[in-house]
Amino acid sequence: MPDAHHTTRARQRELTRGALVREGRRLFAAEGYAAVGLAEIVRAAGVTKGALYHHFDGKAALFRAVLEVVQQEVAGRVAAAAGAEDDPWAQLTAGCRAFLTAGTDPEVQRIMLLDGPAVLGWNEWRALDEAASARHLTEALAGLTAAGEIPPQPVEPLTRLLSGAMNEAALWLASSHGPTDLDDTWAALSRMLEALRAGPPAR
Repeated sequence: MPDAHHTTRARQRELTRGALVREGRRLFAAEGYAAVGLAEIVRAAGVTKGALYHHFDGKAALFRAVLEVVQQEVAGRVAAAAGAEDDPWAQLTAGCRAFLTAGTDPEVQRIMLLDGPAVLGWNEWRALDEAASARHLTEALAGLTAAGEIPPQPVEPLTRLLSGAMNEAALWLASSHGPTDLDDTWAALSRMLEALRAGPPAR
């Protein structure tokens, strides 16, 4: 069994990392990645630069950890919205709408949609996005295909197309300011989703 000293040190490391992620998130959301310096982050977290470098290689690595937390929270919102529905098709549409709605949150916009691709690069940003949410979308589409709600087809390209459409819509919403932009975007996405559905069986 670990002794009390090691347990205390592990707990302290966990608290330090948590403080850095929490304060980094607050500052990145409020000021944007480029405007935030390491000195500001460690001062807000109440730790030293040495403590930061013990956990992260630098500001970009801390930002990556913050982005992962935000993406997981958005995925949780999507899963909760889908889980509140009983019908599989309603689960898909509720989850898609929850994703678009999450993208209107200023903190999500700044960290996940605006700074995320710019700081990490598109490939790494997409990899994190897939790890957080693409698996759930794949499972939902596979279930709908198996149930006959969607015509038989390879699910992987369909997942990529739908995920790409939603990410592009969310990126656009992050830079738009119209009062009806979210409703208009959801209406367009709803029409796209309905076009995927299998029609009534031929007589």
